[in-house]
Amino acid sequence: MSEAVSPLESANPVRLGLKENWPQFALLVLINAFVGGMVGIERTVVPLIGAEEFKIGSTTVVVSFIISFGVVKAFANLISGQLADAWGRKRVLVLGWLVGLPVPFMIMWAPSWNWIIAANALLGINQGLAWSMTVIMKIDLVGPKSRGLAVGLNEFAGYLAVGVTAFLTGYLASRYGLRPAPIYLGVAYAILGAALSILLVHDTRDHVRLETAGHARQAAPIGFREIFLLTSFKDRNLFAASQAGLVNNLNDGMSWGIFPLFFASFGLAVERIGLLKAVYPATWGILQIATGPLSDRWGRKGLIVAGMWVQAAGLFLTGATSHFEWWLVGSLLLGVGTAMVYPSLIAAVSDASHPSWRARSLSVYRFWRDLGYAIGALSAGIIADRFGLSAAISSIAALTFISGVVVAVFMRERAAGSVDLAQNANRPAE
Repeated sequence: MSEAVSPLESANPVRLGLKENWPQFALLVLINAFVGGMVGIERTVVPLIGAEEFKIGSTTVVVSFIISFGVVKAFANLISGQLADAWGRKRVLVLGWLVGLPVPFMIMWAPSWNWIIAANALLGINQGLAWSMTVIMKIDLVGPKSRGLAVGLNEFAGYLAVGVTAFLTGYLASRYGLRPAPIYLGVAYAILGAALSILLVHDTRDHVRLETAGHARQAAPIGFREIFLLTSFKDRNLFAASQAGLVNNLNDGMSWGIFPLFFASFGLAVERIGLLKAVYPATWGILQIATGPLSDRWGRKGLIVAGMWVQAAGLFLTGATSHFEWWLVGSLLLGVGTAMVYPSLIAAVSDASHPSWRARSLSVYRFWRDLGYAIGALSAGIIADRFGLSAAISSIAALTFISGVVVAVFMRERAAGSVDLAQNANRPAE
């Protein structure tokens, strides 16, 4: 006997699922690779531009471009969900790309370090809007059963592109100098990302309406203030995810700014620095193809806790050693741990959020997560200037371990394959 079709489904061709929406899903995977590549152009060469071309002696000043990026991206994330619900996902995605178009040109031609800082403020808007929309739209398309897979594929594309681009920019810099040749990649990414978003992407708000209409219990109207408090503090799962996301990107912000300077202080060539800087995000990106779906089967909590502790081990190993081989192992561990954590955290937030306000809850989570870039770069820079680069790395490693403990204590595991909407996450904060 065939399954009955509801009047809503028969009248609406929109369907949820990866198979049903694979052309748009694949397009969004490709676009997010270009989004990630925009960050990848900076991972190897920009800290070295500050130290070598602009002769900046203070580590805190060198990493200031990451601070501007992190703060602006955090607030762009915070408003992205509101804009997505008000304007539609596609418009916000296109806006993100339009803001990002000048970034590679500003980096190539920057006459002073302030231009680099300004370029990274624009890059923060680009990443906050464009990356947020690619992940939200994928979650919209697949529905509740495959969120981990959707997030894993999204983050795979983005961070593999970060890693590949970090390697390529290191190679190009070793052959042609730090500027402008390595940054030409960013020009291509920006043009292609903007063109595909404008010409081929379709909005996914109808998919959200379909999921919401089929939900067993409708959520009461809930304002942004309530969502912010719920995601940040009041719901224990959302709190645990938000603090872990912040610390995850805190150590990523530290590694972005400190690692090239740390490796260069031992005389490592820029091409080998580029290799180390590529291994971490490439490992992170590739393994998310597996860790995202595993979080759907095994649950989120175990992967998050173990992942934070594996990251901490990689950071401790890097800061405590002085040889390329050990740094390579440390970068691999950091990539493995982050792959365990990243898609699991986004999926955990999605589990605990009603479809009608999921985009806004994810935007709050991403606000806290990407504020970690600024906090990590600033704190690591201050520690490095006072106590040395190794001390900065080890301090962030300890904080990462503690964050894993917080998740172990506060997060409640959901049953594999279920959606956590029965309690606080399905009503306004009291």
